[in-house]
Amino acid sequence: MPRFAANLSMLFTEVPFFARFACAAAAGFEGVEYQYPYAHAISDIQAALSEARIPLILLNLPSGNSEAGDRGIACHPGREGEFRRGVEEGIAYATALRVPQLNCLAGIAPPGVPDSVLRQTLVANLRYAASEFKRAGLKLVVEPINTFDMPGFWLNRASQAVSILDEVGADNAFVQFDIYHAQRMVGELAATIERYLPRIGHIQIADNPGRNEPGTGEINYPYLMRLLDRLSYEGWVSAEYRPAATTVEGLGWMTALRGR
Repeated sequence: MPRFAANLSMLFTEVPFFARFACAAAAGFEGVEYQYPYAHAISDIQAALSEARIPLILLNLPSGNSEAGDRGIACHPGREGEFRRGVEEGIAYATALRVPQLNCLAGIAPPGVPDSVLRQTLVANLRYAASEFKRAGLKLVVEPINTFDMPGFWLNRASQAVSILDEVGADNAFVQFDIYHAQRMVGELAATIERYLPRIGHIQIADNPGRNEPGTGEINYPYLMRLLDRLSYEGWVSAEYRPAATTVEGLGWMTALRGR
């Protein structure tokens, strides 16, 4: 049975940040993830984790200046130095917080840059990150994101991500497979999971349309969870959705999927 984690960037946002860890544990989640911890002191996050008795299982690498429109910089030529500084900062947080894996966002394609250059830049940056992570005992995951929610995002399909990782050639680099993004871009969820599961290091869930709780839309999550059981998936399944009301009011899906 997959282990469920809560994305604290999207769940329990009705309470202050440092209260979300205990809320997630009390709600029955076995782990938490948080996209960008870098504005918080490591010691404060450590204290919240210790009090809640829950592990932090995923962080994102720093992804540029969000206010300026950045959604990752790994495919951006000319920003390699900034990317490498982000790798260093990500490793520092992950090591101190005992986080086993970090997600890298490729970014929105800069205008006028050929696809071949974007790919070459992304491959080189991922190769660097994977090498540094290897020394630190960490896993790298890279996430395809749909271009309806994030127009221009360069890495947007699992097949594309696997092709990139083939070129990177690192045994600690995997796909972060967000089922919501995959449904919006391609569909064929079960077939894609079955084909690429050995290359998938982390899974995230939300329903479509609306990106709300599982069970509110068209995705057959009981079927997909049974499929993950059958395929002996051993990683995490993280809830990364927008609660339709409050987080706690919408958590019936977790009980239902555990009893599937």
